[in-house]
Amino acid sequence: MRLSFGFFTTYLLGFWLAICPMTMAQQQCADRLTFTPVSQPNQIEWNKFPDFTLPFPVIYGGPRFTDTQASPLRHGFSHLTDVQPNEYGSLVKPTQRAVVYYGFATGLNQPWETIESPWGNDLTVYRAKWDKFLSELSGGQKNANGQYVMPVGRFALDIERFLETDTRILRLKQDSRVPATYRNLTDADFIAAYKKAMRNLYADGMRYVRQRADLTGVSVSSYADTPVLNTYLNVPTFTWENWKTNLSLTNYMVQDSTGRSIGGPYYDQLDALSPSSYFYYDYPNPLAQDYLAYLLFQVEVNRAWSNKPVVPWVWLRYHDSSSSYPNFIQPFMAEATAIFPFFSGAAGLWLWENPTLTPTRTDTYAAYEHFTHGLYRLSRFADMFQGTYELVIETPARDLMDKQLPVWRGVAKGNQILIAAQNPYAADAQKTTLTVRYKSWQRSIELTGREVYLCRFDMGTVTANEPLLSIVSVFPNPAQTELNVSLGKVPTVPTELVLLNTTGQIVVKKIVKSVQEQVNVAHLPAGMYLLRIQNETGSQTKKISIK
Repeated sequence: MRLSFGFFTTYLLGFWLAICPMTMAQQQCADRLTFTPVSQPNQIEWNKFPDFTLPFPVIYGGPRFTDTQASPLRHGFSHLTDVQPNEYGSLVKPTQRAVVYYGFATGLNQPWETIESPWGNDLTVYRAKWDKFLSELSGGQKNANGQYVMPVGRFALDIERFLETDTRILRLKQDSRVPATYRNLTDADFIAAYKKAMRNLYADGMRYVRQRADLTGVSVSSYADTPVLNTYLNVPTFTWENWKTNLSLTNYMVQDSTGRSIGGPYYDQLDALSPSSYFYYDYPNPLAQDYLAYLLFQVEVNRAWSNKPVVPWVWLRYHDSSSSYPNFIQPFMAEATAIFPFFSGAAGLWLWENPTLTPTRTDTYAAYEHFTHGLYRLSRFADMFQGTYELVIETPARDLMDKQLPVWRGVAKGNQILIAAQNPYAADAQKTTLTVRYKSWQRSIELTGREVYLCRFDMGTVTANEPLLSIVSVFPNPAQTELNVSLGKVPTVPTELVLLNTTGQIVVKKIVKSVQEQVNVAHLPAGMYLLRIQNETGSQTKKISIK
């Protein structure tokens, strides 16, 4: 996308790039704009920021107040959930509208709602409910195939009606509202039957929506139904390798029917994954310092399990289970939330606000301006996220949280690298010296307090220390008897192939001796595996399916 520079001349000296010659590189930083955050309640002052765009979807689900000019769409956001009547057509295209279907499974006093049971539900009344919603959303317009024409670009289902753990599922076994046929099963069979039935119920609902609505060009997601569910305190409990490979740590709702890999009838219906990356602790609580690593963990762990786009939902208030609810998060947290997820591979962001909360409150929405400011700073380097680029993630977010390390991520493109960094563990005004690196290039940067650092460097000629990262191919995938690993060229350092199952156990290990290696997998059970190609310069991991 092209950036909008309508205010470029006027604001050049006041707002964006500080270009500083360095000893060995050119540094270009997106400095902070000078602005006074809003102090009047129930206002967001969009005119503080120049018009700008970003190359990823950023959905605005916050309050509009008196704005009737689609102002978020001119300030980094791509979609609106709340569109004013005068904005349709001239200011907001149908593809720029985002819709959340709240109450998909509720409002009918069915077992799905009352006890989160997949059994005994009258799907006829649900289908009538879904059809009514689609009819109203489309204005009754249908295409030649009799499908409702959806005037939206993003469509999210908010279902949230299943029992997450085996313990909670077994409690349901004692409920007389569950048919005796299922209550008489063994515990193991009851759990298995529940998971299968609930997956199918979710899938039936989505299939019906897809049958009745024309969703061509519409990105469909389901709130929080991701391979790894929202968590916080237990992130360091398991190793990063476990989080990436242990299927028991994933959400069974998006597992296949064999329970051996991510997939299945509901997962297959989703175009994007939407973890809910909310924050629970406010400073000075020491747990608050983990907020950024936790946010990036949500992106990185779900990307480790799925190739589908990950678009986190973020909230500028503390979670409603927090003692700080409904306060807004700290300004530096809001700014970092707008910037860092894209460095961990997020394909977009959905900025959410509880629609039942805002009409009843009088709040100062400065956090929204800090979030927008973060988007604006990022937009100065929009070109780094277009075309071919590489994410530079030296340390997984899980390990940053465990060791309480400063957070830095990079995006490398050609001979340039964009660095985002923050030390959430720092005190005010504390100086943190941090070494950032990519292949043969490295640089020491200095952070002050919890500032959000965002600078681009010219790396000059960069030599590769990790020759495996861009040249390994694995086929066939899925495999039945033999897996071929092509390395492009014979590694110059000792290299081995390691195949792990979903519990993290090594099932095959082989030393690389040629440019093409074969791995015998005929003796292995069907399911998902991870193939790691590793040597002293680094490693690369490929997801493998054996059938």
